[in-house]
Amino acid sequence: MVSRTEKFRGKRTHGRGHKSGRGAGIRGGRGNAGLLKHKFMYVILNMPNHFGRHGFKRPQSVVSSNVVINVNAIEEKLQDYLKNGAATQEGDIYKINLTELGYDKLLGTGRISVPVEISVASASPGAIAKIEAAGGKVITE
Repeated sequence: MVSRTEKFRGKRTHGRGHKSGRGAGIRGGRGNAGLLKHKFMYVILNMPNHFGRHGFKRPQSVVSSNVVINVNAIEEKLQDYLKNGAATQEGDIYKINLTELGYDKLLGTGRISVPVEISVASASPGAIAKIEAAGGKVITE
């Protein structure tokens, strides 16, 4: 089958008119072109929040995030803390200062079976209960 192009040889626009044969002319531009001009009704109907600022970002001086650790992670990392000198053992009780390790809060996810004495800035009530049930204690600063 012969293409239509041969039919238009010698014709300047191949039957498309002058603008629609170039670039994205027949579509009114590419992408978001014309949203404030000839595509403005489309914006009003279908993109109501396209222009302007939206939402609120809290100032970074107000935002604070705690570095947390869970109870089960303490038992998993206990041998590493002993090797590094971050924890000490007195009898059968292990003493760990989480503030020196860079943690701000102790959370209560998981289980712990060894008695530990932990110093930390803050701890959740569940974490304190689990540590005390294992025979240890939590010192909050």
